[in-house]
Amino acid sequence: MIISIFRQKIYPFLVASYRWYLRTSERSLDEAYKAALQIKAIEDKDFDGNKIDITSNKYSRNVMDYFESYLKKQLKIVRMRLTEFKASRFFLSESNQKAANEFGIQFPQPSVILQKLTFIDEITAKYTNLDELHSQVQINKDNSLIRIQPSTNQLKQQNFLTQRLDNNIPQNKANTTGVVPRSILSTFTRLQVELDPQAEQDVVKNFRNTQRRTIISVKFLLLLIIVPILTHQLSKALVIGPIVDRTFHKESANEAGLFLNFEMEEEALKELEKFEERIKFDNLLLNGEPLSLEQMENQIKTKANEISEEFSNSSSNALKNVFADILSVIAFSCLLLVSKKEIAELKDFFDHIVYGLSDSAKAFIIILFTDIFVGFHSPHGWEVILEGISRHWGLPANHSFIFLFIATFPVILDTIFKYWIFRYLNRVSPSAVATYHNMNE
Repeated sequence: MIISIFRQKIYPFLVASYRWYLRTSERSLDEAYKAALQIKAIEDKDFDGNKIDITSNKYSRNVMDYFESYLKKQLKIVRMRLTEFKASRFFLSESNQKAANEFGIQFPQPSVILQKLTFIDEITAKYTNLDELHSQVQINKDNSLIRIQPSTNQLKQQNFLTQRLDNNIPQNKANTTGVVPRSILSTFTRLQVELDPQAEQDVVKNFRNTQRRTIISVKFLLLLIIVPILTHQLSKALVIGPIVDRTFHKESANEAGLFLNFEMEEEALKELEKFEERIKFDNLLLNGEPLSLEQMENQIKTKANEISEEFSNSSSNALKNVFADILSVIAFSCLLLVSKKEIAELKDFFDHIVYGLSDSAKAFIIILFTDIFVGFHSPHGWEVILEGISRHWGLPANHSFIFLFIATFPVILDTIFKYWIFRYLNRVSPSAVATYHNMNE
């Protein structure tokens, strides 16, 4: 019985899988070749046989954006399939080739493979510096693309800033002194830059680039905040909420799913006990006729129903939060995956802000963050945050885990802060490190 099942179902599946594996190199090369043909077709149809130039004024900006994204997609397919082709050819042994011949699989001739690889290399060689080309392209006012060539003044400014940064790097004694002091040379360089007639245009251009970067960064930051919040609220109210309410209240009707954890149950019992003691205390203080036992029981029963309804809603809300948070994280991750350009602009924006701060401001921000997250009073804050997260998801607050987290995670953060200050900030801004140490003392 087992042998027949193996021959009828398992063996054909294994044979088909092995055939698919043997054809991997041929299939990968064909897909890479097809992607190169797609690029060649666009070149012949829309660019008169020339390479796809994203700086061309022949089409509008939206059309050029489409050509650029399509080109990047096809180049990515070519790179991935060629990598797969090389890996499969590396693992293809003589025994595999004999097995392929037994299965009737005929590999393409070496001349055909070389012809396809040559064609692919001819197409992809035109776009080796596509990312560098895109960084030198800017959108003009009339929605056309223009290439930005660094002006003489910008090159001088870059050289001047490079010299300023090099002064902070320790060098050999033979390189620290010269015939003319560096300050005099830097003064002449600065005067040369200020007397350049193109300086005003460069300043305006730099301001516009900075303004564009700021607008893109602020919009992207708002998206990073608004999109997860909207996803959480809308999914919780429209999708997850009705499903959880329908299923959870059916289970809680039998009091099986009323409480998600023992802490909620203990809290409900304490609240009911306090209410019962308050009724008895008020009953003893009444000057009139005291309440009977039946009346007291009715009030306690009414309060118990209110507490059960309250904790049932809290439990269902915790379940809604779990699924809504998962969808929010997915939305946030998708937003990051499709916003690589915005992330690069945001990084430049934060670098511009950080480098523009004074040394005392940098030291103040570092001390503020370190004292909040890894300081003496930080364990209390971490405990409140972890207990709030546990309550938000309806989980019991595991105090052993909380204490272990507080004993390890702030220490790791403190080590990372110190390593960053020692390796990065001490090289970029040593004066800020000196100010930080002085303020910390």
